[in-house]
Amino acid sequence: MNSIKSFSDHAQCGRLEVHLVGGFSDDRQLSQKLTHQLLSEFDRQEDDIHLVTLCVTELNDREENENHFPIIYGIAVNIKTAEIYRASFQDRGPEQELRAARALTGGPMISIYDAKTEQLRIGPYSWMPFPHVDFWLQQDDKQILENLSTSPLAEPPHFVEHIRSTLMFLKKYPSPTNTLFPGNKALLYKKNEDGLWEKISPGS
Repeated sequence: MNSIKSFSDHAQCGRLEVHLVGGFSDDRQLSQKLTHQLLSEFDRQEDDIHLVTLCVTELNDREENENHFPIIYGIAVNIKTAEIYRASFQDRGPEQELRAARALTGGPMISIYDAKTEQLRIGPYSWMPFPHVDFWLQQDDKQILENLSTSPLAEPPHFVEHIRSTLMFLKKYPSPTNTLFPGNKALLYKKNEDGLWEKISPGS
């Protein structure tokens, strides 16, 4: 909220609009709990907030052979027209394995994009060596899905490959601070003229 409001400090009109998309009717009801937490948090804000889109939990659910799946897995926003549309992403941005390793080791969700500088700021991160990493790398796809996913039946096709790649990364870098973040500094990326992320040095 603060990040968004910082771009409109001097605005005399307009409103804050919220679009919530995601989750489904999962067996553990994690989506329902998260939706409730988000709506409660928005309700506590002093700002005038307008809920424009709500496509969550049972509103984003389809059933197939008595199993539940999300209808929409991802969205994109055209920031010039404010159009929202379904999307899937082949390119998940720089340092994907590094960011996934942080998440798999229990790091909380954070935003790595600084809209004011138009840069990605990644890290520095630290984590403890992942327990029993060799054991998990020896497991078959079914075991990885059942034990390392919150919704095993609803994961996209690339999920197991992604987890294996992340586990290999954690095995290679059990303690990332010195090896992946020289001088304990963040990794910075900025888009070039072709729209591709390019690594930059601090201060550039």
